[in-house]
Amino acid sequence: MATFAITGAARGIGFELCRQLRGRGERVVAICRRPESELQALGCRVVDGIDVAEDGSVTRLARELSGERIDVLVNNAGILSRETLDDLDLDRIRRQFEVNALGPLRVTRALLPNLGAGAKVIIVTSRMGSMADNGSGGYYGYRMSKAAVNMAGVSLARDLAPRGIAVGLLHPGMVATEMTGREGIPVEEAARNLIARIDELEPTQSGSFRHANGEPLPW
Repeated sequence: MATFAITGAARGIGFELCRQLRGRGERVVAICRRPESELQALGCRVVDGIDVAEDGSVTRLARELSGERIDVLVNNAGILSRETLDDLDLDRIRRQFEVNALGPLRVTRALLPNLGAGAKVIIVTSRMGSMADNGSGGYYGYRMSKAAVNMAGVSLARDLAPRGIAVGLLHPGMVATEMTGREGIPVEEAARNLIARIDELEPTQSGSFRHANGEPLPW
């Protein structure tokens, strides 16, 4: 039995990851902003009141988990808004950077003492952060924040390699959640694919950017 710590666990992909991992007998630490009885009903250990965009909140998370080994840290928490050049809300863009780009870096650094050799750090990112794949423009905050977290993930892969920790950057696909207006593939399928990629992640793949279906993605 491995211990998975998952941010953004209260809904969408995060909740489904918790459900499927508990279903196969893993120990799950579900990290979320608001308490969720459904997570407790799954048998997860719930750490609520955690906002990955706030330093003090993440410091409290580290205190809560002090001394506990984490085998897989899944940085899943994320937000999306739809800025255009005509509706360039810089405050919304900054918020997306805090959550989507700095959040995974903030959480990973805070929980580094919990990660030993053989552990894995996963960043649930998006192909919308790909320079080569941007054929439609727009979504300034989301695209830029995901491009930034992709770079952070590659740097983490280099820095954590001597510790024996592998880093995976995974795009789940367009998933039918609140974030996408319920358009896309079923959340059950997305979570199942993500878990398969997490399971197969090896140190030789650390820092790679992959679709949850297994395909490599362009930067």
